[in-house]
Amino acid sequence: MVFFSLIRTFAPEFEFNIYFTYEMKAFVFPGQGAQFVGMGKDLYDNNETAKQLFEQANEILGYRITDIMFAGTDEDLRQTKVTQPAVFLHSVISAVCMGDAFAPSMTAGHSLGEFSALVAAGALSFADGLKLVYARAMAMQKACEAQPSTMAAIIGLGDEQVEAICKEVSTLGKGVVVPANYNNPGQLVISGNIEAIEEACERLKAAGAKRALPLKVGGAFHSPLMQPAKDELQAAIEATTFATPKCPVYQNVDGKPHTDAAEIKANLIAQLTSSVRWTQCVQNMIADGADDFTECGPGKALQGMIAKINREVSAHGIQ
Repeated sequence: MVFFSLIRTFAPEFEFNIYFTYEMKAFVFPGQGAQFVGMGKDLYDNNETAKQLFEQANEILGYRITDIMFAGTDEDLRQTKVTQPAVFLHSVISAVCMGDAFAPSMTAGHSLGEFSALVAAGALSFADGLKLVYARAMAMQKACEAQPSTMAAIIGLGDEQVEAICKEVSTLGKGVVVPANYNNPGQLVISGNIEAIEEACERLKAAGAKRALPLKVGGAFHSPLMQPAKDELQAAIEATTFATPKCPVYQNVDGKPHTDAAEIKANLIAQLTSSVRWTQCVQNMIADGADDFTECGPGKALQGMIAKINREVSAHGIQ
């Protein structure tokens, strides 16, 4: 969106207006599920800065994640402990390689992508961001293995109906089920124990959902079942230095812009067991002036979500 700043200059004989224009550009970063075999190889092969960052990541992680990203199997890449750092690396390095073209007025990331958004905005260093993402991935994988759980995408039903049915099912003794990802109007992902998810899907279809699609994920992300992972990640986040970002970061827990380092930390800790309010993030970014969204990272998932939230804004990949 173009904004106009008006300055009135007065002289004895006349008055005139001077206008300055600027655009509000949003950069957004995807989460787990955007990965694909071969991701990042072009960057590695053709950009020396990218190559250096990928090699730094290999050293930090203690194994060559680039080998899995560039030439591994789909199954290898789907492991949470690999997927999350891989998507983070592709996203952040893609933004770095934009050079001066990466000039955000605001950033946001979907779930895991929030870490990418914070690094891109200068709130976290590249090394600290990667270390936290790896700690998050390992903690989440352990939580998933400790308690079988899953997620499902609910299509074509209002948020309030989904929320009410999740609440009902959670009282039946079949486990917990909660709204996890508010992706766009008409698409809400639920998360919880397997039996509770199955019961919720049946009830949601009966209530009019067009689809209730079980997802191929290893656990109930963004639900109370991630509490052990949250406890583990909290210690790592609290021990990490965060700086004031160079632009507002719209965080998942409330969809609002944040620049205070202490607030950012608290929201990042809460994120693992809280809903991802992506619809609210995008709506608030648009309300604050953004009408040009660039997705940095693998895939086009966020571009599709943004188009469904508001078709009047531009949503595209790196150009």
